[in-house]
Amino acid sequence: MVCEHLSAVESALLDSGIAVTSRGQAWSENCREWVYFDGYLDTRRIRESFDLPEAVRDHTHRGTHDGQEHGLVCDRCHDALMGLPDPIQGKPVFPR
Repeated sequence: MVCEHLSAVESALLDSGIAVTSRGQAWSENCREWVYFDGYLDTRRIRESFDLPEAVRDHTHRGTHDGQEHGLVCDRCHDALMGLPDPIQGKPVFPR
């Protein structure tokens, strides 16, 4: 499980049925537990629905050769919840 700052969002994502595609230390020692979901995380709507601390920030990476991701990162604990970089037809959007 991710840190207390992201745990309510993670629980809601898991309850929504969006598949987890990866979980663990992502790509550097500065990452603790990053969870990747097979859907788009609408961070604006997530912030409207959940009381997130200032330490949680939006994160978007639009790499060309090392993948793309969009989601939320806790700068205090180095945990994250990531999804697809953009909405894709046929893939879920959270929250609905």
